Amino acid sequence: MGKESKTELAEMLGVSRASLYYVPRKPSKDWALKCAIEEVLRIHPSYGHRRLALHLGVNKKRALRVMKLFGIQPYRRRGRKWKKPQEKPENIVPNLLMEIEPAYPNHIWATDFTHIDWKNTRLYLCTMVDLFTRRVTGFSILTNHSIQLIINALFSGIHKHPSPEILHSDRGSEYTSGDMKMLCDLLGITQSMSHAGCPWENGYQESFYDKFKVDLGDPGRFESLGELVYEIYRLLHVYNTSRIHTALKMPPEKFHQLHVLQVSMMGNEKMTLQCEPHSCVMSA
Repeated sequence: MGKESKTELAEMLGVSRASLYYVPRKPSKDWALKCAIEEVLRIHPSYGHRRLALHLGVNKKRALRVMKLFGIQPYRRRGRKWKKPQEKPENIVPNLLMEIEPAYPNHIWATDFTHIDWKNTRLYLCTMVDLFTRRVTGFSILTNHSIQLIINALFSGIHKHPSPEILHSDRGSEYTSGDMKMLCDLLGITQSMSHAGCPWENGYQESFYDKFKVDLGDPGRFESLGELVYEIYRLLHVYNTSRIHTALKMPPEKFHQLHVLQVSMMGNEKMTLQCEPHSCVMSA
């Protein structure tokens, strides 16, 4: 790869040559606004982007853009009146994403699960999403949402990728269980959790499942459970490799490849600059 020109590398990845010099990153200002919005929603869970903008003193278009970027959706009453759950002190784990921004692949993964109904059967799908590249790194499908569903998804992810430094989730019993804590400790993973009753703090997964179910369509159209499971596998592959992510302007896998290439190019340029006329000294 070192002998190929930047133009050839860009053609291989299917991106413009200029993209090799710039990898899209979530600006720190957007991340700070995301955190501020989440803090306001804890007090006023029904606020939409207009009221959030007034509360925070920012432009409503910017507030809406950031909410879409991070999949933040305010609470909408449906049927019963919303009540904020009581937190149990022994289950409290801080939301590290209020202070830490994903900075590189496998830095922070977010996880959650959803259900998919097929005839008289309910399937549960759990996914692990890398918040930097937005790739689905691991997933699991079972007919129950026991701790095994979560563990299988995590093992699926670390089978092909390094373990994440931080694993973010909600406060579901599957994630606060002693088995999950022990497993994360063994793998060197630090857990992070949304505040109780604040699903928007894991908006990445909420947004992912919203779009995934639209792409999946009516599960009842499949004649067998095997066909449905195959389609779920196929859609997850499409999401990673060919479906354009609005925040990245390209599929997650292509963004990852571009980032790796960018880092490699920066490293080569740094080593070149350290070369002196008569001797080349590369520092660690």
